[in-house]
Amino acid sequence: MEQTMPYTTATLAADLTRLGLVRGDVVLLHSSMKNVGFVAGGTQAVVQAFLDVLGPEGTLVVPTHTPDNTDPAVWQHPPVPESWWPVIREQAPGFDPARTPSRWMGVLAETVRTWPGAKRSGHPQVSFAAFGAHAADIVADHPRDDALGERSPLGAVYRLDGKVLLLGCGHDSNTSLHLAECRQPEPPTHRTGSSVRRPDGTSHWVTWTEVDPDESDFTQVGDAFEATGAMRVGPVGGATARLARQRDLVDFATGWMAAHRADVNESTDHS
Repeated sequence: MEQTMPYTTATLAADLTRLGLVRGDVVLLHSSMKNVGFVAGGTQAVVQAFLDVLGPEGTLVVPTHTPDNTDPAVWQHPPVPESWWPVIREQAPGFDPARTPSRWMGVLAETVRTWPGAKRSGHPQVSFAAFGAHAADIVADHPRDDALGERSPLGAVYRLDGKVLLLGCGHDSNTSLHLAECRQPEPPTHRTGSSVRRPDGTSHWVTWTEVDPDESDFTQVGDAFEATGAMRVGPVGGATARLARQRDLVDFATGWMAAHRADVNESTDHS
């Protein structure tokens, strides 16, 4: 173990401040706790470091997605037998913001989700949780058919001129790039579904049409954005952290996708 001393709430707060996070910021955090290293107090200490830097005027936002609450017909990692599909659709407990844990979002996201006073949006597949001054506004309305678009928490962070922080993870985890995707003219759409909990505690399967998400070029978009110098990169604990204004990132990505995805589509059309 190369780490000579434990990281602490105070040392992490100092790192975040050096990176450019300031009191009153709205920040959307994507994270990999294992890359941060050993922290005295674990995930609780890391979240507290963010809250100490942001202050009561600031807001911390995290993705609390539930990709296991999707149509089993499209599952690939792993797939399940077709005979199971109707059972899963009919019997899976419906999404409930207070009960349903996130999956594959990391332990920091789960710590924020369960933090006393945190708010969570009601999307059954791609919810977000937030804590702080703007939390209620960010998660208040999250329509199923605009999962990662203007009316989602991503759009709310954009309107609030928030920041994006990638802590020990890359742009392949950068959900704000989906907002740029939704801003493309006539983006591809698909039909999807989830189990949703009713107020009386029963569950039912609902379906809707939304923009079909595509993360395949997110690393390329992120690398191109970083090449402009608009993203600050530095250590937070043992992790490499990346911080940028979400508006700068999304505006750049919107133009990048318009140019590069169009090129791909044209080459496909002529092949």
